[in-house]
Amino acid sequence: MAQNQTSSPFSRDAYGDINDNVPIAYRAMGSVGIGMRNHKVICSAQPASYTACDSLTFMFDIAASAMWSRYTDASGMRNKANGNLEYIALQFPLYKRYIAFSAGVLPYSSVGYDIAIADSVNSDYHYTKSYVGEGGISQVYGGLGFNICDWVALGANFYYMFGDVQHARTLTFQETGLHSTIQDVILSVSSVRLRYGLQVFHTFGDHSFTVGGIFENKMKLNSEYVAIETQTDDSIPVYEGQFQTPMVYGAGASYTWANRLTIGFDYQRQCMASALYNGLDGSYSGLQDRSRYAFGVEYRHNPQGRRYVDRVMWRCGLSVADEYLRSIPDKAWLASIGVGFPLRNAGTIINTTLEYQHRGSQAAGLVDNSLRLTINASIAENWFFKRKL
Repeated sequence: MAQNQTSSPFSRDAYGDINDNVPIAYRAMGSVGIGMRNHKVICSAQPASYTACDSLTFMFDIAASAMWSRYTDASGMRNKANGNLEYIALQFPLYKRYIAFSAGVLPYSSVGYDIAIADSVNSDYHYTKSYVGEGGISQVYGGLGFNICDWVALGANFYYMFGDVQHARTLTFQETGLHSTIQDVILSVSSVRLRYGLQVFHTFGDHSFTVGGIFENKMKLNSEYVAIETQTDDSIPVYEGQFQTPMVYGAGASYTWANRLTIGFDYQRQCMASALYNGLDGSYSGLQDRSRYAFGVEYRHNPQGRRYVDRVMWRCGLSVADEYLRSIPDKAWLASIGVGFPLRNAGTIINTTLEYQHRGSQAAGLVDNSLRLTINASIAENWFFKRKL
């Protein structure tokens, strides 16, 4: 709950806003990552990329963000600002350039909204409907990457998911003699899941190519679901069912020229419709499959240039994704730009990313336009070498 990162009404149902866990450097490129391979970036979305790290380097990555949102519906507009820590990750080699390890803390989903609607029945009974949600699901991960030969890498992540998601609905009448109704739903998660990754890569002179894929099997979500409806002084338990994490698969590709220009493309699908939510599949739970397409570009004029501006990394990207709730028929669009500032005498890079996201539509009843500014420090230090006396 301390790391809540949203105030959007779109987080009102199910698990809330789901995070794709792409590092800041790649979020500036439209949130690509499956086909990306860079020794300066920890990409937890693709465990096969861990072996791209230098065999002597310990890496640490921490990121924080601030977001400004404007919500528009038929009744008007509301502005909201919030922000918090995004993630913490580290990575280092275990055996030369063949085996590497990564670990960290990431968000899985975020919930945060507060909605009130006042109305009446035939001007006789006046009531207020309130919807309040908070919390989210976090995850600690540990992953290994293996180079099985000079051009193929495999990887796997183990996730421990934890946290609470709470949704509360209240119906309150102004007239005396009419009782209020309150429904609290709390989903407490303590579960594990796995992700597998594959990358095939090769360099021909100044030209480098990478093709990658990821896969997660559908798994039972170990959780405790408490739903209580209170009317007058009686508490009525609500049906409790089984929950599952969805099957996830995706593919991506990237091309790099002379370590100056990088172009990446990703496709990812989360099969939410076939995963159980409270014992129901998508036909009854209101969930649908989520597809996401991403495209991004990074350019720097000269990695070895004497001028500082020659080594600065300029990034931009675009992505489009379905919402996993059928009640939100419109696609979410995201455009991003970013700059990577390498420090002069260290392997550290300070990355800044600005993302603009558009969700919903006036026809659907709600529009969410947001700007998110994210800053991270990607620290790389040479730890694993013998010093000469």
